Amino acid sequence: MPSPKLPIDSARHAKPPVSPLVEATVDLVREAVRQRFAESGMTWDEFVFAGSDRLVTTEDMRAVEARILASGHRFDWSAGISVAERPEVYKSAGGVADDGAGFAHPDAPTGEADAQGRALRGAGDNVVRHKQDVSGTALYIRSNDRVLDLLSNGVPPGTIAIIDDSGGTLTAPIIDQFTGVICAGGTVRSHLGILTREYNIPCLMNAKVTGIREGDRVLIEATADAKTTEDYQQGVERTAKVWVLAEAAA
Repeated sequence: MPSPKLPIDSARHAKPPVSPLVEATVDLVREAVRQRFAESGMTWDEFVFAGSDRLVTTEDMRAVEARILASGHRFDWSAGISVAERPEVYKSAGGVADDGAGFAHPDAPTGEADAQGRALRGAGDNVVRHKQDVSGTALYIRSNDRVLDLLSNGVPPGTIAIIDDSGGTLTAPIIDQFTGVICAGGTVRSHLGILTREYNIPCLMNAKVTGIREGDRVLIEATADAKTTEDYQQGVERTAKVWVLAEAAA
């Protein structure tokens, strides 16, 4: 008797892969679930609503991770804690430095100052298209201590927060005080992207930036087209630029 098959997400399979790693992870998880479903003797509805939470185990997911790592892949990071706690599993956090130099992403687009005094220092996925670009002072936020200090003393006016973590939990208590946000992880659908959308704060997610020092005057291309879910699914490149204003860079 052939093994029962899982319902197929035809929409996902009809579109180009998001990335080889994402597709490999999804396929291995499907394989593990298919095996547990076949062994269960249940109908699909019984398996989903009464059995999957105990029949698909933590060990199954660990086996998926082990197979991915054995193939040479490493996971992308969205929070600094990922790299700090499991450096053997996650990719490098893009050259994050603690000397005020900030991120040094190898794929960040860069350029010399143009006629308007803007030096290109990166790009990211725009959450919402705004009527005007937004400028402010770069402030790296990477720790609870910094958030507590800002809660106590206030966020300086005109702050462009530069953040590692796409979850948004770290900065949620002060997010409404930011002029703009640049996040090195996540997508426009991440928690931080949702929060900035609700507060109407210009935000770039999945940003690749380099050479922005704390205290620099930066400009976010908030007028760029917002990146959509369909863009991610179809592999469409749609980014917004980040500039350092030349007088600050000097």
